[in-house]
Order: sequence, then C-alpha cells, then structure tokens
Amino acid sequence: MSDWSSAPLSLVQAVYAQCRTLPDWEKKVTDYFKEKLQDDGSREVPSLNDAPLHYLRHGELVHFRCMIQDMFDPEYYMGVYETVELSTGTRALHLGKYRDVADCTPQQEVDLHSSQTVTLERQTFYCVPVPGESLWVKEMYSNSRHTRTSASTSYTPNRQKRSLEEEEDDVTRQDTQQAGDGREKCKRLETEQQWRCQTAETPSGSQSLDRYFPLPGEKGPACLVKVYENWDGFKVNDVLEVYGVLCVEPALSTLNEDRDPMSSLLDPADMAETLEEQRAHSPPTSLVPRIHAIVIQKLPHTNPLIPSSVCESEASKQSVSSFMSELSSVRSDLLGFLTHALLGDGLAAEYLILHLISTVYARRDVLPLGKFSLNLSGCPRSSDFTQRLYSILQQIVTASHYLPMTIDTMNGLRFVPCKDYSTNRLVSGLLQLPAHTLLLVDETVLEQGQLDTAGVRNLTALGNVITWQKVDYDFSYHQMEFPCNVNVLVTSEGRSLLPSDCQVHLKPQTCPPSLEPYMEALLSATLPAMLNKFRMYLSLLQLMDYTITEEITKAVEDDFVDMRKDDPQSMSADDLHRLLVVARLLSLSVGQTSLSRDGWLRAKELETQRKSRLQEQKFLNGNEL
Repeated sequence: MSDWSSAPLSLVQAVYAQCRTLPDWEKKVTDYFKEKLQDDGSREVPSLNDAPLHYLRHGELVHFRCMIQDMFDPEYYMGVYETVELSTGTRALHLGKYRDVADCTPQQEVDLHSSQTVTLERQTFYCVPVPGESLWVKEMYSNSRHTRTSASTSYTPNRQKRSLEEEEDDVTRQDTQQAGDGREKCKRLETEQQWRCQTAETPSGSQSLDRYFPLPGEKGPACLVKVYENWDGFKVNDVLEVYGVLCVEPALSTLNEDRDPMSSLLDPADMAETLEEQRAHSPPTSLVPRIHAIVIQKLPHTNPLIPSSVCESEASKQSVSSFMSELSSVRSDLLGFLTHALLGDGLAAEYLILHLISTVYARRDVLPLGKFSLNLSGCPRSSDFTQRLYSILQQIVTASHYLPMTIDTMNGLRFVPCKDYSTNRLVSGLLQLPAHTLLLVDETVLEQGQLDTAGVRNLTALGNVITWQKVDYDFSYHQMEFPCNVNVLVTSEGRSLLPSDCQVHLKPQTCPPSLEPYMEALLSATLPAMLNKFRMYLSLLQLMDYTITEEITKAVEDDFVDMRKDDPQSMSADDLHRLLVVARLLSLSVGQTSLSRDGWLRAKELETQRKSRLQEQKFLNGNEL
C-alpha cells in the first residue's frame, strides 16, 4: 500500500511543515488526496463497509459509505500545538488536524501555554451504513476494491498520547498500555464490556447502539466522522462518501473514563455534559471508530454502476453516455420483466416503472414536486405475493425496506426519530431513510385489531411521508420537520387505508400454482448484464432534468378546457396534476427531457385505461376500491 494511504498523517504533517505559511496549504492537502483517489487509486483504500474493523490499522486512510444519523455540537481541538524536548528544550510545532490525541514521544511534553497554540473547530457526524442498501450494491462496491483478506497487525501505541480536547483542560495522561496483541485485545474487550454495562444501567441505554440504526435488525460499523470544513453543507439523512484517517485509539476510552470531575472547572461547557451524555457521544473506538475526513462529499445516489464521486474514471462516464443510446430497448425489457413479476399485468408494470423513477425534484411551499406514490390494489391475501414482488424489486433498486402492516408492527415499532435529552442524542426511527429508498408497505397482511396511541402516531407519520414527503421528528417539547424523498409503494387487497398519488388495480393474466418457483424462474432467466441495465436505468432517470415548453403548456391548458367542456366531472384539478406527473415520468422513461405532444397523448391514454379498470372493479364489487 502506498504511503499516502497507509500513513496519511505523515504526509499531511510534511505538507504542513513545508507550506504552513501559505494561506491555501490545507487545500493542497485535499487536492493531493483527490488526485490520488482518481481512477483506480480509490481501489487501494480499504472500506469500513467491507472489511472488519480488526482488519484495519489505526492511522491509515479508509473509505466509508454512510448516512448521517445524527449531528453533534461542534467541538474545539488544538489545530496547532508545540512540544518541548525535555532533555534539550528543543521546540517543534505539530499539526493537530485529523487527530484525536496529541502525538509526542515520552521525552517530549506539550507546552499548553505556548503562544503558537491554535484552537480550531470541527464538526462530528454520527454515521451508519446506508439503511436498506441492497445486497447487490454492497457486493459490487466490495468487489471493486482490493480488500484486505487478513487481519492487520494490532496497533501498539508506543508514544505518549494526549487528547486534543483534553489538552484544553490541562489533563495530562500517560498511555500505559503495553505492546502485545493479547493484552491489547483483552483491554479492548474489557472496555467494551464496561461500556455496555454502564449504558445498560441508564434509563435510555438498554438498547445501546441499536437505537441509532433506523431499520430493525440492521448492523454495521457505525462511525463518528470528524469534519473540518464546509460542514454546513451537510444535513441529517444525507448519504456521504468519506475518505479519512481511521482512529481506533484505545487511549480515548481511558481518557473519557478516567476524566477528573474537577476538569469541568477548566471548561464551563463540561458542566452541562452529564456522564450519560459523555458515554453516548464517546463510545469505545473498537465499537464506534472515528474517521477524520480528508475528502468528503454528499452522494446523489449509491448506484455503483454509474459515476457519482470524485473518484470515478472517464471510462465510467463514457459508459453512461453509451447506455443512454439504448434507453428505449432497456425500457422495453424492463417492462417485460416487471409485467412477468406482476403476473402478466402490463398496465400495472407501466405504472410501476413510473413509480420507481419518480423523485422529489423541487418543493413549492409545502408541496413536494415529482413524487408519485403508488397503491397497487387487487393483490391476493392468501399468498406471499407482496414478499415475492419485493424480492424482485430488491434486485433492481439501490435501497429498500419491506414493511408488513400488521397490528404488532404498527404498535410495536418506532417510526419517527426522537430526541433523547438525557444523552443529547437523536434516537432513530424506521422512517429515517435516505433519498431514493423504496418503502414497500404490505397492507395485505393487515388483520383485525386495535391500534394503540403509538400505532395511530405511526400511521399518521406514514401518511405524512406519502402526502408531504416529510417526517416530523419528536423533540418532546416540539416537533421538527425533516423533508424526505422516499418512494412508497403500497400493496393492498382493496383500496389502501393510506393515501396515494395513484391507484392501479392489479389484473393478473396468469395464476401460477406456486409463486416462489415462478419468481425464481424470472430471475434465473434474466442475465446479470440485463439486471445491471435495469439498475442503471432506474438510477439515471431519477437524476435527469425535465422541462415543458410554452407551446406544450398552452396545448395542455387548451386540452384541459376541452375535457372539462365535454364532462366537467371527468377532469378535476387533482386529475390534471396527476396527468402532468404521469406525462413527465413517461417522457423521462424514454429518455426525453421535455414533454412532447405524443407524450401527452400517451399519458392520457394510460390514465384512461387505469380509470376504466377501477370503474370495472367498482361495478363488480358494488363498492369503491
């Protein structure tokens, strides 16, 4: 491994020593790493998403693809500090950036009163792996890297370590941990066990780190990401790609646990920080490692098949350009694929494509523009159709979650994130999801029963996501609105209890005796290369821009007036809005970035077929669906 990735701090310190008088020396550092990460350079960097933590080394450059689950208050650290050689009195300046503890030998000490000391500010994000990320996404990212296949040599500290935050408090600590893999591992396990026991004793600590993962049952390497610049451009639920310095420093746990209570007198901010809050914000690095971000960016998507970051090559971008030329044929193949999954219903497959490529592209006041939630009614209750459909959709979307709408689920799970003031942490909820996540709500499993207060609150929250694309986080004394961009697909027997932008009644053309082999045969018959085209298709179209010319706008207005003349009840304002959304998505689905007359007519034709089918079903059942 190259020095820039195996020992990035040495390189940063060297640049600082040579260029610290220049105003843009920090930009030189980030530009250098961005250049190294271009093309195949990023493949050399191990990823926390793929490699177990014990395979990685303290102080090396690592990669992490994650979602911001919570943001902590900004913290102060020693950006520059001065050490003194005890025997000779020689002084040296050191950079504190990208570190948690000061670095000095046993023959040195930090001069806390040096006029050269510079105190700076950084932000900390609590990050978790992307919730609901599809298995194919994880595998593709993992296969694209030269991942380490054996554990690294255990990190053995042989220097005196001082927390850069503790330096401000004048708390001097000597790291007494001795070399040796066995002793270090025992100490790490003991620290983890103590932390778990201590947090379990607190009222809110029984669930430990699981409280900060949005989806039930998901695990992963949660990390504290330290950000040094432009952190105002990030917000909770953003998906990030981080390249930074890994910190698994055992001294941090020792410093936090052994902290002198009198140290709060030295920093008034500490007086407001309870022991429970300290534990929640500073878990052992072996459980929640730190990453000091050198290169960090918000990802517009997490599809490994299309470029999204500074590390992508020109070849990747050219492959996307060539893909756009075969968009129509890919759409045709995808339509056939989804028609088969929907038991031969081509109309439902058309609308499912529109749903999967929909995205909130703008907000006008409180109205999210571009959303297209879909209610697929007429789904059989007696089979596991929805679960089988979900297993198919998982193969082509980047992130998803299956939500069975049972009484136990609605009453028992936390949907809305809430603030825990005892730890000053945001406790996650099921609806804390990143953009472009497919949420499949299975209403066919709903049985008779009573929703309690929590169930009603969860049902309301789910309705708000569908209608307004927002989640009102619970801050006890008030609610805070967080916008979201989640594609909600509801399957139901009759019309859904939940709102939707569009209802399509499923009309199966085939009735296989068993759904499992039927769906498995569909996947087996679809080549991996074709699945990759479907995956690129859905992600690319969510990113495309769209416009309507003045000429087409005038034609649509005239058409609306004519339809109202013939039958005022046939076309309401809501119908027109839905028709415009369908026309937009239809145009994008064939690679057109503006609405044409043919596209408008095709949208009208689809809507006529959909409404006609709903009327037929209403007539057959004698009630509204």
